[in-house]
Amino acid sequence: MGYFDVPEIDYTRYSDRQLAAVPLAVLGVALLVLAGSFLLLGTPVQLGMDFVGGTELTVQTATPEEEIPGAFEEEPESIQSVASAENQYIVQFVSTDQEGLSEQAETNLEPAGGGEVIQQVSSTSASFGEQTQRTALLGLAVAFLGMSALAFALFRTFVPSIAIVVSAFSDLVIPLAFMSLVGIRLSLGTVAALLMLIGYSVDSDILLNNHVLRRGGDFYESTHRAMRTGITMTVTSMTAMLVMGVAAWIFGVELLSSIGIILFVGLTADLMNTYLLNLSLLRWYKFHGVAR
Repeated sequence: MGYFDVPEIDYTRYSDRQLAAVPLAVLGVALLVLAGSFLLLGTPVQLGMDFVGGTELTVQTATPEEEIPGAFEEEPESIQSVASAENQYIVQFVSTDQEGLSEQAETNLEPAGGGEVIQQVSSTSASFGEQTQRTALLGLAVAFLGMSALAFALFRTFVPSIAIVVSAFSDLVIPLAFMSLVGIRLSLGTVAALLMLIGYSVDSDILLNNHVLRRGGDFYESTHRAMRTGITMTVTSMTAMLVMGVAAWIFGVELLSSIGIILFVGLTADLMNTYLLNLSLLRWYKFHGVAR
């Protein structure tokens, strides 16, 4: 396995408080963003059609994109062009009146190439969306609790275990705040990205803890060994996710683009939380806590 040329950081120049200050400040800002969104919108992150219900029309029309909203009595939630098909758009509505929206599209939108305007219609009821939302949030909670239990089972001491849990929590909160700021909606696909982030987070944190607590050598030598492997894996994944996100955005695949960007932001946060926040707690535990 190849490694990036990871410089050996002189952590002795910084106190534990200094190392923890930046990730905790970013976490605090992220929590404020989510709290503000909850107060303004009723939810920390905007919910997608999977969770609130609605109708999605795929239309093929010669009508310009900016004129499409005028064809409907209800203002569309979003209009997205399909890069792989000319003059094709995905139009989403909060309403579940599938028949009425389809009729308005057929009546008011100009067909492209003499074909049918409506290419595909899908609808999700509000009650089903609410049930899906509860199931997805339960899945996130179970995954996070399972990760926390695994951390305590592996290390059986409070500080190293809580370091993993706090880092993983921050790795979830920061991407959620980013989603709230840029308008990425919470859907089944983006929930899957958040579940993947839990796995990435616990992997990098356990790698660091294992090198420092269970392998021989000086604390800082063990840290650098863990960083060589961990940063190599994380930066490689970040690059892949960024490429996927940009490519999906170019080709108009909104869900894959959102997943790629969320994972990129989450993995960036994971680098910060693992090698600043987690490391500061480990160093305190090693030199000043019960492990002294």
